[in-house]
Amino acid sequence: MPSKEKNSVWLKLLLFLLIFIALTVLLYQTDFVRFFMDKGRLIRFIESLGAWGFAGFILLQVIQVVMAPIPGEATGFLGGYLYGPFLGTLLSTVGLTIGSYIAFSLSRSFGRPLTDRFVDKATMDRFDYLLHHKGVFLVFLLFLVPGFPKDIFCYILGLGHLTTLEFLAIASTGRLFGTLLLTMSGHYLRDAQYGHLFILSGIAIVVIILIFVYKNRLERMLREWHERHPRK
Repeated sequence: MPSKEKNSVWLKLLLFLLIFIALTVLLYQTDFVRFFMDKGRLIRFIESLGAWGFAGFILLQVIQVVMAPIPGEATGFLGGYLYGPFLGTLLSTVGLTIGSYIAFSLSRSFGRPLTDRFVDKATMDRFDYLLHHKGVFLVFLLFLVPGFPKDIFCYILGLGHLTTLEFLAIASTGRLFGTLLLTMSGHYLRDAQYGHLFILSGIAIVVIILIFVYKNRLERMLREWHERHPRK
């Protein structure tokens, strides 16, 4: 990897850490964090919402996929904190799948003019090869690997050759591993299982750093494999 590219990667990581620290300090100075750290108060609030709480969280996941104003990592973590590992993963998966289907369908129905409003030209050119063949297995791997813009993929893939059923199968299962990790992290924080949270966070940080460092090389390998096996 060229030195300029390495420097860019480390600068992005440093910026991410600084923003994370700043937000953490800011939130801990507000009632927002105290409210969420008060387990009894939080549970009573969730129970008072009933089914509307489930619907609201699913809607939040849908919105973050279609409009992307909120990082998916934040909502996945929140699901585990609010609802625990099983229900949190289930609700997140439902919301993410619905949101992915909406983005895919919008792109398929309205074509490139709409997709260009959500996907910048550089990203479109970068993943243009996904439009030439189905590449079901490749798309599944891209959804599975952290660091790739899965929400953006939904719009790009709507222009391609995947059937709706194939896309839904990939979008729901390909996101599942990452969703489970985020949900478990939120659950560990809520139950004050800081040892488990530290281990899981450490593993996630190492994986993210490796993905950032070798992202271009990995993407190039996947692209070359796709071009050699266009039918898979």
